[in-house]
Amino acid sequence: MDSRPFRIGTRGSRLALAQAHEVRARLMAAHALPQDAFEVVVISTAGDRIQDRALSEVGGKGLFTKEIEEALLDGRIDVAVHSSKDMATAVPPALALTAFLPREDVRDVFIGRKVQSIAELPQGARVGSASLRRQALLKRMRPDLDLVIFRGNVQTRLQKLERGEVEGTLLALAGLNRLHAAGVAGEILDVEAFPPAPGQGAICVEQREADASTMEMVAPLDHPETHRALLAERAFLAVLDGSCRTPIAAHAQAEGDAFRFHGMILTPDGARMHETRLTVSQGDATQAAAEAARRLVAEAGPDFFAGWFG
Repeated sequence: MDSRPFRIGTRGSRLALAQAHEVRARLMAAHALPQDAFEVVVISTAGDRIQDRALSEVGGKGLFTKEIEEALLDGRIDVAVHSSKDMATAVPPALALTAFLPREDVRDVFIGRKVQSIAELPQGARVGSASLRRQALLKRMRPDLDLVIFRGNVQTRLQKLERGEVEGTLLALAGLNRLHAAGVAGEILDVEAFPPAPGQGAICVEQREADASTMEMVAPLDHPETHRALLAERAFLAVLDGSCRTPIAAHAQAEGDAFRFHGMILTPDGARMHETRLTVSQGDATQAAAEAARRLVAEAGPDFFAGWFG
């Protein structure tokens, strides 16, 4: 490693910084380096700056990564740290996702202003969520709810909830755990009935593909089981052209030497849903997940997707 600090690029929210600091701590431990051998570089993204509209209206997931990836490409940072669920299905040429840290809890949680569970919400209660997947799943459970777009980082959403802008919201348990804030959760939602977004709960590291020294630095951080699971989930997503415009859930979970895979597609109103469940060897999981997505597309029919890209 040369004399300059190894630069870790990240968004500036408390959760993003917690994830970047976890990567730094793991790099320090893996290479017996002091903290000052690393620099955490905060990069503002369009997704952080645009708070008044749904991501699907202004460009999708790339809004959380574009500026960070530009910094990688022009050499201002050495690696980027992302929430895997924020990553588009294809990364820019010359960049690669080279490490996935051990996965946190994949489940979603409901946080209510006055109640502890979704079932306890009064008829027609307003619930805020920035995720079309969560909105569609909620509509299947409670068609009566008034669902509104709810942007912002974890703290912003909790403040909006406290002010009474909504009666409830949904967040990822992984993020709350990383912020040591899981105590705010009211109801932890069952992963089988309320499956996660592809990549949920996993931190990934992105770098320049041709940067061999950085690849060597990052390699000890990769958790093979998480990496294989994420490849399967992202393969499922890629077939469906998944973005923030599409309600898609996917979860690959190790079961001995195999993976149990659960994939789901929904219409945005939650009225129609198709899902797949399979158990495959870990080596076959990526191909099997992609094939499962193709079967769901055929089963759903072309009209199912007509409203996804309005």
